Amino acid sequence: MCGRYSFAPDLKVVNEHYDITASAEDAAPNYNCAPTQMLPVIPNDQPGRLSRYRWGLIPFWAKDASIGNRLINARGETIASKPAFKNAFKRRRCLVPADAFYEWLKPDKGKLKIPFRIVLKNQPVFSMAGIWEEWKDPAGEPVRSFSIITTSPNALMAEIHDRMPVILPKEREEAWLNSTDETELQKMLEPFPAAHMDAYRI
Repeated sequence: MCGRYSFAPDLKVVNEHYDITASAEDAAPNYNCAPTQMLPVIPNDQPGRLSRYRWGLIPFWAKDASIGNRLINARGETIASKPAFKNAFKRRRCLVPADAFYEWLKPDKGKLKIPFRIVLKNQPVFSMAGIWEEWKDPAGEPVRSFSIITTSPNALMAEIHDRMPVILPKEREEAWLNSTDETELQKMLEPFPAAHMDAYRI
């Protein structure tokens, strides 16, 4: 799974990567992005800006927001069939900007947890594949939320954990937001090449 990540790159880097004009407030540094926080995403209905959505997807049919606490990740292998995710996968996708994500190694499956920070080599910001939903709270106010898609680990991540977030190469970001071809979208849900990643203990 992906339960923590970092978004603290230089503002100029963010704007150049996404061809947007985000403010310092829009891209405020957060070294511990966590579930239930309002975090920057780029949704497919507003691709020219950073928007803040709640991490933990709340399906439109949910009775209350607490379900989102369990839906911070969506497995790429089953996303097209799971009731909580399938409609968003077809119609409501987003980019989740990050400069690193965190995972914990459990040696010998014991209680000890060793934290690792995982980054992309020579790339100060990258996009994780996400989906989003809009839910109305009891007062009728819209709440937008998102989930990060995960996949099987590459060779680097396999030494640390059995899952990793789907990281989109820069050239696939636009297609992730705009494609209507489910087969094409499904092909994007693959592990990022291990040769272009690095991990170190923190």
